[in-house]
Amino acid sequence: MAPALPADQTDCGQATKIFASVDYEDGYVQPLLLSVLNAKLPSDLLVLINDVSELPHSDCKFLQWRQYESVDFDHLMQNSSSSMANSYIIRKALIRKHYLSSTVNHWLTKHPASLLKQHVQPSVEFEVDYAQFLDDALLEAYELKESWARNDSRDEEDPEREWWILKPGMSDRGQGIRLFSSEEELTSIFEKWDPASDDEDDDVYSNSGDKELDGGDEDGNGVMASQLRHFIAQPYVASPLLMPATHPSGGRKFHVRTYVLAVGALRIYVYKPMLALFAAETYRAPSTSSRANEELSSHLTNTCLQDGTREGSVHPFWSLPDNVEGRLDNNWKNEVYKQICSVTGEIFEAAARSMTIHFQPLPNAFEVFGLDFLIDANGVAWLLEVNAFPDFAQTGSELQDLIRGLVEGVVDTAIKPFFGISDESSGTKDGEMTKVLDIDLGRR
Repeated sequence: MAPALPADQTDCGQATKIFASVDYEDGYVQPLLLSVLNAKLPSDLLVLINDVSELPHSDCKFLQWRQYESVDFDHLMQNSSSSMANSYIIRKALIRKHYLSSTVNHWLTKHPASLLKQHVQPSVEFEVDYAQFLDDALLEAYELKESWARNDSRDEEDPEREWWILKPGMSDRGQGIRLFSSEEELTSIFEKWDPASDDEDDDVYSNSGDKELDGGDEDGNGVMASQLRHFIAQPYVASPLLMPATHPSGGRKFHVRTYVLAVGALRIYVYKPMLALFAAETYRAPSTSSRANEELSSHLTNTCLQDGTREGSVHPFWSLPDNVEGRLDNNWKNEVYKQICSVTGEIFEAAARSMTIHFQPLPNAFEVFGLDFLIDANGVAWLLEVNAFPDFAQTGSELQDLIRGLVEGVVDTAIKPFFGISDESSGTKDGEMTKVLDIDLGRR
């Protein structure tokens, strides 16, 4: 960070001065933020400081671009007309899987014709600490029990067998995700996650490594059920869209990472340059393997789980081939983008209007979210999850310009208008920021 100017050499009474505390604590992102801010904001306006204590006065124009835990939200709330930060305070309705499920359910109850019904898999939510309490936790899980009953007449290799995906409500980076198709399989998953018996406790807790959280899994993506007691189960999309064999990642499952900018209360923008993140191994439908949970690398598309080189596992979405040799025409990417834009606008409106306790946009804040979508073989975009403070580094150095373009869009769309420098469209590349929602929540 550039040296801060001494307070006696700056005066926020000069209305144009903008003080900025930029500390993202990420070697990939921090240089981009500083570079873009210096390029986009006139040098005679921008004053870089370390934190709020260096402001000449509390009502100076002040930008915070920091990790969530280090944002001074007190200052943000007390200076709503002059202070801006890169995060909302409350957004659990979107970023926690079990809350996101509730958001969708509440919205569909009020709006049964909502497009979310066709783009978010229905969820079964339950809480469980230990495998022995699983029966009680699933007393009202009628969808699961009906599915298991249908599977009773299907063998494990039957392509019609219904598979489910288990997700801990508060985990990330693929931790704890499992596949199952019967009650016995689900029970077995939780039994493996049960903590060690009393006589093994000393051995378990004397280790400071990850085994304690891994439930004994060698792949390191397990959990201890008693620590992540909220879970959701969703029907598994067993027929994902796959790229042709001629593509560098052909035959591998992938998801689309979409960066979304939320501004104030509330405008939502989708950043058109998106990423396709591919699994480490060639996709195999769970019905073709008796060891689906031991071969998760063909199912999980989160690159954080892959060992060694990640070459070929991340591609620009718009570079994917037009011809995918399936049910889709050559315009499939544009159709997918339209779906993503529509679903994104709808899910944020659902959170803002039906989950007001758990999603509270602030008029003087913005936030970048990472939304993940799975595209099935029919070209339908399914929303998987919403991530706060997404891991930009997974983009890689070769695609760093994509993230730079995102940061430029944030400055042009959110920061400059707030501080009265220019309108939203100034300097932003045509079509890169697509506005998908613009509502007034009455917060000033």
